[in-house]
Amino acid sequence: MEKLIVKGKKKLSGVIRISGSKNATLPILAASILNKNKIEINRVPVVKDVITMVELLKHIGSNIKFDLKKKKIFIHNENRKLKTTAPYKLLKTMRAGVIVLGPLLSRFKKAKVSLPGGCAIGSRPVDIHLFVLKKLGAKIKIKNGYIFAETKKGLVGKRIRLPSISVGATENALIAASYARGTTYLSNCACEPEIQDLTNFLKKMGVKIKWIGNRKIKILGSQNLKPTIHKVMFDRIESGTFIIAGALTGKRLKVLGIETKILKKEISILKKMGVKLKVNKNDIIVLSSKNIKPVSINTQPYPGFPTDLQAQIMVLMTRANGISKIKENIFEKRFMHVPELNRMGAKIKILGDSSFIYGPQQLNGAEVMATDLRASVSLVLAGLAAEDRTIINRVYHLDRGYEKLETKLRKCRANIFRKN
Repeated sequence: MEKLIVKGKKKLSGVIRISGSKNATLPILAASILNKNKIEINRVPVVKDVITMVELLKHIGSNIKFDLKKKKIFIHNENRKLKTTAPYKLLKTMRAGVIVLGPLLSRFKKAKVSLPGGCAIGSRPVDIHLFVLKKLGAKIKIKNGYIFAETKKGLVGKRIRLPSISVGATENALIAASYARGTTYLSNCACEPEIQDLTNFLKKMGVKIKWIGNRKIKILGSQNLKPTIHKVMFDRIESGTFIIAGALTGKRLKVLGIETKILKKEISILKKMGVKLKVNKNDIIVLSSKNIKPVSINTQPYPGFPTDLQAQIMVLMTRANGISKIKENIFEKRFMHVPELNRMGAKIKILGDSSFIYGPQQLNGAEVMATDLRASVSLVLAGLAAEDRTIINRVYHLDRGYEKLETKLRKCRANIFRKN
């Protein structure tokens, strides 16, 4: 099994170009199921979750090609008969696989999709996904670890309010409604930038979609879709990760290929902590930041602070002069990195859904275990800031969502390498 070895206390300096967004690419690939015409997707991140989704689409019969060098995906499903089963072997490592349920059901009137796997950060039930699809006219049952869904006459647009804000359920509903008959009004939707990117992709295919409020979407379904070329948005979680890395150990780190207007919440919190940033339209320069201040953060759906950056900013909080607090409002098991950070010398206490970070503490290298995607990168950040050597086990989690992490860090003078 592969490990990462990090030797800390190296000052990061240089330029990091951010990859395309994994969390935008996955639902866009799922939405491609609706379209028989040619599709070209650009700036695709070469990460394990995307490769798994490509394999899933190949499994169901999609004519899909992934050019890894050019980071492009080409799809053309004219005269292709697609299967309607998404098996456990392809969904066991990837939560987002359940997003194929909506398009398969909407286009082919039936689907059999495995209950998903992914990170061990809480139950993340699919109840809201199923609630929305039932409202659109599906009959659904769960048996032997699979979701069985069918609709004899096809899905029909409705007015639907999601019981709670869910990114995945919003994506499933949006894609399914795009091929349904009539008009769908979705309210209480997630409005993450990745969902906006999915909306743009569906519009390019010929679906009439309009945001009619902060969390309300109007979708006029269409089965007459067009050839489409789309460029995936930047990865805002990767951006935040590298900006925090620069704040922890940076001398002068430039993060390129982003839209800073999308990162308003993250930037405001980092500035509040005393991180020195030069913010431009499409890049951020992180300067050496020594006097880190404690803050309190609540993770929230967008435009709030993202749960996917909670573990990373916790590492920066160990440098703060005082007690910081994080209240985790999205997932119930997302402090699994805390024991590992404490092994490295952090002083963090968990009380219910909140963690208290006592600083400043000098982190020390140790052998640690990654438990999920974002926890694994938080341990990399901790290793960069720590004295001595850190060994991170189970780094396959990291490969699910970060493209060439070690290469990008090494170009900025980090001492990090992978070992079998």
